[in-house]
Amino acid sequence: MTGIRYNAAHWGVYEVDPEQPGSPLSPWRNDPSPTPIGLDQRSAGVMNLRVTKPAIRASWRAAGHRATGAGRGAEGFVEIGWDEATDLIAAELERVRTAHGNQAIFGGSYGWASAGRFHHAQSQLHRFLNLAGGYTRSVDSYSLGAGRALMPEIVASMDDLSAGATSWDVIAHNTQLFVTFGGIPEKNAQVSPGGAGRHRVRGALRQAAAAGVRFVNLSPVRDNLDDTLAAEWVSIRPNTDTALMLALVHEIDRAGLADHAFLDRYCVGSDYFLTYVRGGIDGQPKTPAWAASITQVPERRIVDLAHEIATHRTMLNCAWSLQRASHGEQPFWAIVALAAMVGQIGLPGGGFAVGYGPMNAIGSAAPWLKGPTLDQGRNPVTAFIPVARIADMLLNPGAAFTYKGQGHTYPDIRLVWWAGGNPFHHHQDLNRLRQAFRRPETIIVQEQYWTPMARFADIVLPATTSLERNDIGFATREGLYVAMRRMADPPGEALDDHAILARIADRLGFGRAFTEGLDETGWLRRLYGQSRSKAAESGIPLPDFDDFWDQGLIDLSEFSSSQIAFSDFRADPLSHPLSTPSGRIEITSQRILSYALPDCPGHPAWMAPDEWLGADLSHAFPFHLISDQPARRLHSQLDHAELSRAGKIAGREPVHIHPADATARGIADGDIVELFNDRGRCLAGAVLSAHIMPGVLRLSTGAWADGDGPLDRHGNPNVLTRDRGASGFSQGCAALSCLVGIRRADHVPPVRAFDPPTFIA
Repeated sequence: MTGIRYNAAHWGVYEVDPEQPGSPLSPWRNDPSPTPIGLDQRSAGVMNLRVTKPAIRASWRAAGHRATGAGRGAEGFVEIGWDEATDLIAAELERVRTAHGNQAIFGGSYGWASAGRFHHAQSQLHRFLNLAGGYTRSVDSYSLGAGRALMPEIVASMDDLSAGATSWDVIAHNTQLFVTFGGIPEKNAQVSPGGAGRHRVRGALRQAAAAGVRFVNLSPVRDNLDDTLAAEWVSIRPNTDTALMLALVHEIDRAGLADHAFLDRYCVGSDYFLTYVRGGIDGQPKTPAWAASITQVPERRIVDLAHEIATHRTMLNCAWSLQRASHGEQPFWAIVALAAMVGQIGLPGGGFAVGYGPMNAIGSAAPWLKGPTLDQGRNPVTAFIPVARIADMLLNPGAAFTYKGQGHTYPDIRLVWWAGGNPFHHHQDLNRLRQAFRRPETIIVQEQYWTPMARFADIVLPATTSLERNDIGFATREGLYVAMRRMADPPGEALDDHAILARIADRLGFGRAFTEGLDETGWLRRLYGQSRSKAAESGIPLPDFDDFWDQGLIDLSEFSSSQIAFSDFRADPLSHPLSTPSGRIEITSQRILSYALPDCPGHPAWMAPDEWLGADLSHAFPFHLISDQPARRLHSQLDHAELSRAGKIAGREPVHIHPADATARGIADGDIVELFNDRGRCLAGAVLSAHIMPGVLRLSTGAWADGDGPLDRHGNPNVLTRDRGASGFSQGCAALSCLVGIRRADHVPPVRAFDPPTFIA
């Protein structure tokens, strides 16, 4: 056995020397650009907010499911023993499924949970609930709601597009022009679900620039692309990228630069789409002059960029953030159409990606393997919601909604069970969400820390962290298997998610079915063995489990190989068809066209959002708010850690504002300011920056929600963002279509986000 123990987390692999008790975590020695996120997981500030015993909201303990939800988030908790907690939960679950049916149970469990493949809260909870008779589930993600719904219809699934992206080495050797809509933010690429290995994006970008690749960054902010790349920054109004892409298509078409042979062989629907671009459907040609008035990108730059794209080997990149907006499907669809117009899809260094930057693994040349996965069983309940529609569901039981062209109905939820996530980070319009979460009769949360979601629960169960259990770390395209050996004892009475659910399953009579008679080591052996067999089918030999566990880490970098997205499809589209209805790239989708949705037509189209800088509402709220991924944490994970707190201003999240906008409002660097609109208000610390265009504010997500009314004291932007689906097709998150005002704060109450809850003896 090696002298080092390893742990995999979403933001990297850590080492610790077990021979030195209390030694700190260190980044994996072979990581060329490790992130500091997570190194302070065992610090006092983090551990002080651990959930250490089962706890129950005071009024719920007195009245059970008859207690009003009005006290959620404000009442104190009573700590109880595991036996009482297990009995209460088993009885409540039995009551709900008997009286209301299993579709009245919502298995929330949305979030990144643990990087471990066995102790993965979502998988464990879903397995448990399926054995209990099923539950209402959610589909898609807040990050990719519009993209996950759309892309399989027109080109490929998001998982295939991410894992199959052209590798960075191919870009360095072949790409001449790299045009990115929304940048390639390295802060986002610090993470991969299942665990980042070698952080590669910074080095890959610099290698490409050194090889002569020219970068153009079309974005409202400059610093979402490495400053050392000498990239051209073209500032563009938020939410207008689709208009720009359509204008680029128009100019390429007008100049006779389109590759019609590619369109005819590999695509369907290009003629109908070009009729729209030329103005034959709505009477408005999508010219560079038209787009310039919408995007504020100069007409001449649009014309020149179109010619540059068509006459160079060009990689077009689209950040995930672009589809987190009203009509979020359109920029993803438009970039596929733009790439098809120049005919470089499937060529080395050309085509498109959606996109480089959101995760470390995208662009990796590591082998494409399926890692260990816990079997969740079959869910007999058919009811579901798109994940970002949870408040709609809780507030409007029985109401109709559409998803991917089909009509559905929201179920009547009586019990919410959450594990491995924090909706008070992910969701929009948090004041509305608080109202929604007061509706269910019971909320159960499995958590490690006293997060805002834990405080809003009726019953809170203490869960271990990945440092306090044994597991297997693996992420697609990261090229590592990590033996995650337990590094620390759990605090208090915290248990693994599997152990928690096994206790309750045993009370309900299906404990044996849930555990299958296996202990933790038995499950790890099974999962690793299944993954080992799959690796062998791909020609990659893995050691047996005991050798793997002793070795601690398996590095598969020797099996890396260059990759070109869609190269097989380009070589022979008949032998290697796409998974779309036609087997080809659907620039116009007859299926989506048949749905006749007013907010998602059958081809890429410009539709103005309700909230953007060209809307009438901008007269009252003149700033477009960008709520992006933070640099010092993953979403809201470890916001209470020292690294995250060190980036705050007077304990509040920083908001970036252009100096001219700040001066006009009497705002100085470091001032506490108030952002506001009709949905809510929040406080933040002002940071003046010329890297953001005038009329735009940037307030990153992830500050733990801290408010009991319209005001958030800590700087959570989702008290301001709009809770409405991207379209009737995807119902995805549209957080980045948001207008706000800003002013210096007159009253600055203290931040209480990290105060522990009140406990009642």
